[in-house]
Order: sequence, then C-alpha cells, then structure tokens
Amino acid sequence: MNYAILDIETTGGKYNEEGITEIAIYRFDGEKVVDQFCSLVNPERPIQPFVVNLTGINSDMLKNAPKFYEVAKRIVEITKDCILVAHNAQFDNRILTTEFDRLGYDFDLETLCTVELSKKLIPDMPSYSLGKLVRSLGIPITDRHRAQGDAKATVTLFKMLLLKDTEKEIIKAAVKKDPKRQIDTKLLDLIKQAPSETGVYYMHDTHGNILYIGKSKNIKKRLTQHFTNDNRKSKEMQLKVTSISIEKTGSELLALLEENDQIKRHKPRFNRALKRSIFNYQLGSFVDEDGYINLKIEKADARKKAITTFSNYQSAKNNVASYIEKFNLCQRLSGFEKSTGACFNYNIKECDGACTQEIAPEEYNARVQEFINKHSYSSNDMLIIDRGRNTDERSVIYIKDGVFKGFGYYNLNHQITNPEILNSIIKPMKNNRDVQFIIQSYLRKKKTLKIVKLDGNSTN
Repeated sequence: MNYAILDIETTGGKYNEEGITEIAIYRFDGEKVVDQFCSLVNPERPIQPFVVNLTGINSDMLKNAPKFYEVAKRIVEITKDCILVAHNAQFDNRILTTEFDRLGYDFDLETLCTVELSKKLIPDMPSYSLGKLVRSLGIPITDRHRAQGDAKATVTLFKMLLLKDTEKEIIKAAVKKDPKRQIDTKLLDLIKQAPSETGVYYMHDTHGNILYIGKSKNIKKRLTQHFTNDNRKSKEMQLKVTSISIEKTGSELLALLEENDQIKRHKPRFNRALKRSIFNYQLGSFVDEDGYINLKIEKADARKKAITTFSNYQSAKNNVASYIEKFNLCQRLSGFEKSTGACFNYNIKECDGACTQEIAPEEYNARVQEFINKHSYSSNDMLIIDRGRNTDERSVIYIKDGVFKGFGYYNLNHQITNPEILNSIIKPMKNNRDVQFIIQSYLRKKKTLKIVKLDGNSTN
C-alpha cells in the first residue's frame, strides 16, 4: 500500500479562492519514504497578512517560484496509485483538487486524515492540532507552519499510528478504499471483459437502455472505480447495470468528443455534467481607440466571437498569464490590469511599451495575432493528428473554415490531405461551442500534437 503524505500552505482568503504557496509530499510505502517533493509555488494572487505572519512566506519569496501548472505533473507522478494522508486531509485535498480543477484535470485520490486517526488510536490528548500533538508525543518538528516541516512531522506521526493500530483499522480502511476489494460477481465479470485502453463506454440496463456514458484512458480501471464507489448514485447504478458496450478511440481527444456528442444525443439518466455547457468563460478581443488589439476575459456568450474558452475564471486567468509571458504581451492590454497608463511589467522592464504607446500598434498587434492564430482555429482549414487504435493507425480531426466537421481513422500510408480520402474516412459530427472548448483545452495540454494546415504546412 502506498501513501502520499503531504502538507500545503496557502494564501488564505475566500473559500475555494485560496492559492497554494508551498507544498511538500512524501511517498511512503508503509515502511519508509521512497520519494519526496517540496517546492514553493507562485499562487498568482495576494497572501493574507495573517498568513504571512504565520508562515513567514511573503510575495517577494514567491516571485520566481514555479506556478502550480509547472509543478502539477510532478505532483501527479509522486501521488500515483497512492492514498492521500494529511493532518486535516479534507482541507489539503480540497485545495489540491481545486487547483487541478482550474487546469481542467480530474485529480481524485482517496484520503486518510491523521487528526481522525489520532483521536481514535491515541485518545485523551490535550490537543490534536499538529504542533501540540507531535510535541506531546515527543515527535520532533522544525519549521512549524512550513510545508516540509509539517509534512515530515506527519510522516513520523503516521508511522506511530500504524504501530499503534493493533486492530489494523488503517490498513482495513485503505483496503476498503482500494478498487481491488470484493465486488458483486456480475460486475466483476463486466470489468474482466473491459479493455485497459482509451475509449468511450456505455452502461446498459436489462432493456438495453443507456444508463451512463463515460470516457477513460483506461476503461477497465474506470469501470472498477464505478463499481466500487459507495456513494448513492454509484450504488443505484451498480444495481441497474447489466451490460457494458465499448468504443475504443485510441485518442483521448476523440473519446472526449464522442462522449460529449453521445451524452447530448442520449441524455442518460446518470449523466449530469455534459448535459449543459462545460465552459463558463471565454477570451475575446477588440481594437482600442489607439489601434492596439486588446484581450478580454468575459463570461461565455454565444453571441460574441471567442478566441478560446475556459471552464472557469481561474483557468482563464492562469492561461492568459502564460500567454502574456510567452508572446510578450502587455498586461493592461491583455485585461490583467484595469489601470490607465503603464502596466506593472513595463515598470520592471518586461513590457516594451504598448501600454504607453512606445511601440507601434502594427508591431504589437503582430504578436497578438500570432497568439490568436495559434490558439484559435477560427477560419482555419486543418487536421489534428493523434494516436489511433493500434500502432498502424492514426486518428484525424477535421476543421474546415474554423468549423469542426468530424473525426476518423486512417492507415499510415494514406494521403489524408487528399480531399476524396479525407471525406471518405471522416465521421460527420455536430459542431458546437462545447466541441470548440474540448478541442482547444486538449491542444493547450498536449503541446506536441501534430497539426496539419491544409495549405500543406504542419506543426507540432
């Protein structure tokens, strides 16, 4: 059994608007620490004064720290197949899942809380706050209210709890959370028949009606999670499902598109999220009175032309911040500052003066247009090439005049830029704003995806 024992320091602030300032994670195999990760994190928002006093972490310390999206991959790697352990695990898990939600990533780990375990296994302690508890138990703690110091102390505390757990309550709880636990024979047979591949799966009742549609990069693993969940919806679904049908896609992007299309067509009883629009904000543009192209984050509105779309406001801010840095854009003209005159980056010599009209609109707008061309497929004719269902196959998504036409598969020796071949292999699908969001979000995450412009050029 593997555990990810962690501690997080945050900015404080309104519920679900906090940002991470520091994170420490120790991967523990039940006997010893086998991996560790600790880093300051730039939260891209102010730190509450009382938090600065408590932790000693201030904004100056975080200016050059990585942003969350830059450490997210390492966090996923070190916590893979782990149960998350923390002192007040509900808080740490909420903060972490919220940060991943802002990136559009589903981070979902089972948790164990050392506060709850300590109350059960070490009763009658004067306090169960981490600092007072470990001091009472003789556990050394340094750098209190810093992630690494608190996480180290939690590792030692968890080792002690495992030792004191003569009834093996922790192990039993972990096994109970583990998908390998005993499940109904009918459901076990359905899992055995499922492939460990990427695609879309359909759950059916005895009459063949579709109860639920989902997608996964590992269908067998995802079904195992469905059939071992204890929440009310999962239990009801487990009772009603009698068969599973599978559509392999090879590409996760195709699975997302097919899932979106099929849920909107069939409106299964147990699906909720994709029955409505899956994005809430968009990035638009306008030309100001001085001739400079401005960017603007705004609520999603089908009446307005969007460069790209986002699931929530924080995801929009994080991505626009990266665009500003990558394309050397002005913060004020990108909608990050509402002040007039010079932007903050100009004052630290990281903006070359579009906000003060020191560079010509034509020069600045060329950079903005480069960004727009890269992140919007409006009016573009292009193919998005991804993996297929086997090694000799590739998948292709067809965009014509900025409109999604459908997807298909082709053999590696096919000339897919040939219009006749392309039209013969494409499965026509409906274009809508959700489709645009899915494709653009995927392209943001998958930087190495091959794009073939139908003027003969290709990019990665």
